[in-house]
Amino acid sequence: MQDPNTTPPRGFRPGPFEYHEEIDLQITSLTNMGQGLARTADGWVIFVPFALPGESVRARVFRNQKNYSEADLVEILKPSPARVEPRCPLFGDCGGCQYQNLAYTEQLTIKRQQVEELLSHMSGIEFPVDPVVPSPLEFGYRSKITPHFDKPRSGEIGPIGFQRAGRRMLIDVPQCPIAADEINAALPSLREGIRARASDFKKGATLLIRADVDGTVHTTANAIATDRVGDIAFRYPAGDFFQNNPHILDAFTRHVREQAAANGARFLVDAYCGAGLFALTAASAFERVIGIELTEGSITWARDNAAANHIANAEFHAGKVEELFAKVDFDPTATSIIIDPPRKGCSEDFLRQLFAFAPETVVYVSCNPATQLRDLGLFLEAGYTLTKVRPFDLFPQTKHLECVMTLRKK
Repeated sequence: MQDPNTTPPRGFRPGPFEYHEEIDLQITSLTNMGQGLARTADGWVIFVPFALPGESVRARVFRNQKNYSEADLVEILKPSPARVEPRCPLFGDCGGCQYQNLAYTEQLTIKRQQVEELLSHMSGIEFPVDPVVPSPLEFGYRSKITPHFDKPRSGEIGPIGFQRAGRRMLIDVPQCPIAADEINAALPSLREGIRARASDFKKGATLLIRADVDGTVHTTANAIATDRVGDIAFRYPAGDFFQNNPHILDAFTRHVREQAAANGARFLVDAYCGAGLFALTAASAFERVIGIELTEGSITWARDNAAANHIANAEFHAGKVEELFAKVDFDPTATSIIIDPPRKGCSEDFLRQLFAFAPETVVYVSCNPATQLRDLGLFLEAGYTLTKVRPFDLFPQTKHLECVMTLRKK
């Protein structure tokens, strides 16, 4: 059924569906982007955000791509038994969460399945993926959020929040259930202050709001934040990268340490060390540790954190990761390397140097399993064997997760 009161937007690709045509679909799975996936009788794929596997739904097509269509969820004709009531009233409009309508145990099951499917499709191997390690907190876990606002219009600031689901526009977010309680307590006054100073802004901006382990809320990038992982305290500028779910970090870093040390390696290299998260939480298991990071500022904080925690066997060097191994004097057969690259994965130069160094063990941590599994193919070609895959749910209610792969040199 087509809505007669709508006109296709400029550039709309005609067929196989008309603009805003409504169709009834059976959702068979969730993609790793958090969208429900359905197929027509002739195999055409339609993606429907916020629809769940096993559901019958009515959807309204808004875009036809070359190989698939995208549609908005209009009505749930037959709900999934795993469907739950979202905690956030903005769920479905705000693009920050994809799974608040899905029971948490089912979120974990689906994320594990998604890693297994990526592993099979991208690397061509069947390998058992461990159950996803759950977050101790399903809500209220994020220690940092970054709301945005656009350029003021007529002297007033519009929505302060996040991008609308599937659209390039902002939605106002007065409270965020996945953010820490301290952040939500601070949000009303922060938002009021921004609106009161509308004339100060000539363009849009992104706010930084980070909560300390002691509940202090920071709103400037150079404020010094503190976190604690196990017995180790970390200090770093609030605007710098640090994992945003502190509640799972003890289990997360413990697994990385255990995998890196499992074969008796004496030395450790942390190739993307930041403020020293993995290097310092793993140092007790090794004779010597070297961490490297691109920016001198991060290295300064890593060194300060090592000194403050009385960790004497860790050293840190600033420099491009692609030039890492010139600084390493370890025996490769007694060395483990931890890599936690950006979402885009490892560069070819870095991997070439890593393979030439040939460490006995590599523990690959990633927030993007797709690029991680792309790189896995290169590790397999270089003579490494995959021995363990364990995902960690650092981001409940969302499509995101961290995945830890352990690779051993044959």
